[in-house]
Amino acid sequence: MEEEQVIRMDLCSSGKEKPQSDQLAFGRTFTDHMFLMDYTDEKGWHDPRVVPYEPLTVDPSAMVFHYGQSVFEGMKAYLTAEGDVQLFRPQRNFKRMNHSNDRLCIPPIDEAFALKAVKQLVALEKDWIPEAEGTSLYIRPFIISTEPFLGVAPSSHYQFIIILSPVGAYYKEGINPIKIAVENDYVRTVAGGTGEAKTGGNYAASLKAQEMAEEGIAQVLWLDGVERKYIEEVGSMNVFFKINGKVVTPALNGSILEGVTRNSVIQLLKHWNVPIEERKISMDEVYQAHKEGTLEEAFGAGTAAVISPIGELVSHHEHLEINSGQTGATAKRLYDTLTGIQYGKIQDPFDWVEKVEDIRQGTLRASG
Repeated sequence: MEEEQVIRMDLCSSGKEKPQSDQLAFGRTFTDHMFLMDYTDEKGWHDPRVVPYEPLTVDPSAMVFHYGQSVFEGMKAYLTAEGDVQLFRPQRNFKRMNHSNDRLCIPPIDEAFALKAVKQLVALEKDWIPEAEGTSLYIRPFIISTEPFLGVAPSSHYQFIIILSPVGAYYKEGINPIKIAVENDYVRTVAGGTGEAKTGGNYAASLKAQEMAEEGIAQVLWLDGVERKYIEEVGSMNVFFKINGKVVTPALNGSILEGVTRNSVIQLLKHWNVPIEERKISMDEVYQAHKEGTLEEAFGAGTAAVISPIGELVSHHEHLEINSGQTGATAKRLYDTLTGIQYGKIQDPFDWVEKVEDIRQGTLRASG
């Protein structure tokens, strides 16, 4: 049993100016403090601390720069109308982080301690949570390999870091359908690769297709990397189709990331007795459903947008308009319910919400 650890607090003397809620851009502004924790093979995870947000000092030969051994997560803190702060299913994020850690040969973190560290940091930075409708505080936990070594092997040194960023409403003018291009040339990942891990290389591999998409295309629809006909994800989101009254989403197959929002959507649909299937779904099936008039809705699901309706699919210059380019009833109901739970506006029947106590200072203890 490791010794009980205490988070060391090293607070800045004066804070930065906070941006106006209507000027928030995603991931451009960061709060006054961040959380850091180190790992070595000899000591394990140690020296947890909250320090002023500042550049990291990392050796140029740190293995993360050369072999990409890193993982990350994304979640949000929400401010309710009563002034309370709450998180949405953060336990699943840290469970998934450890799944990613295992795939990338990174030592596991103590999930309970990581959650307490998030709460401590968010409580400290509560004044950074914007109050405008639809805004939130984005939370980015990540782990990087820091050993100064150019050998191709798992690192023996790591840093676990948490940073916070106030973000604006994803839909400034209401939830709107987007145009998606079916990607036929590039693939995101394959089963046996790192697709089911949340690691930076997956996102780097997706940039080329997005860059080459025609103007007006919001995201690309990824197909499987073997047969190139089965749908996997849309952009960096999981994807759902409603066909003839039944919602279908690609089954987890080793190349698809298990999204927290994806899991929440599935649970809600089952709760509402809406038929839901997790299985393979091909573009041919989508084309046929569109031709027969049974393709009722399509939407992505992820942390940033929550629910992103798809109004049009573009493939080989063929345009498939979905639901007359309008947001479908299922997508709207899911969006309203999920955001309602996140902001404390409606009842949470699943115990998904995790409250953050309004304690700005003090120590945090956890067994390693």
